[in-house]
Amino acid sequence: MRPLTDSIPKPLLKVGSHTLIEHQIINLARSGFTDIVINHAYLGEMIEQALGTGERYGVKIRYSPEKTVLETAGGVINAMSMLCGSDHNVPFLVVNADIYCKVDYAHLLSVFEMMHIPAPEHWAHLILVDNPVHHPQGDFALKKKEVMLAGDRMLTFSGIGVYHPRLFDNLQPVRMKLAPLLHQAIEGGRVTGEFFSGTWIDVGTPERLHWLDDQIRNHTLE
Repeated sequence: MRPLTDSIPKPLLKVGSHTLIEHQIINLARSGFTDIVINHAYLGEMIEQALGTGERYGVKIRYSPEKTVLETAGGVINAMSMLCGSDHNVPFLVVNADIYCKVDYAHLLSVFEMMHIPAPEHWAHLILVDNPVHHPQGDFALKKKEVMLAGDRMLTFSGIGVYHPRLFDNLQPVRMKLAPLLHQAIEGGRVTGEFFSGTWIDVGTPERLHWLDDQIRNHTLE
């Protein structure tokens, strides 16, 4: 996303009248998710200054700063005490801040109910979408509700998932990607998922950012 991110973190890039991360916060609040933890590294103090405590969005925001970039799994592990407190049976929702989507997060509450037990059968539930042009090979397949590593129709992981702490058992907050943990859990039959056909955009280039901004300002997105 350079040069746009030379002086501002990607979540604070604006599309329409809100930043990328504000769109997510507003959607989460609308769906009843009001306790939000934001982990950050690069220019993270700018995110804290921009969002504050979350009061104006109707949510409570806490921050989990990373002294070094911990990647997608390490960042979650670093924030685990904020996400679960002392109850290690509490599932939580993780959403990437550099996507734009219109997922109804309230729809996932039933997943939380099934996963909020000491020894759940499944440790993760993923939202999968159609493969974008820049990622035609996809990531995973769906067989009914079970996520598979391969299949006739490959789909892309949206960056949205519900996780049980068991997925991260005995792991330290070091630089670590989420994908290997998911692959291992999928091989063990412990990951469910669902297909989302609505608006979802991976805002990974300036061109996609400008396109999305134009779509929002002209009200042409579904």
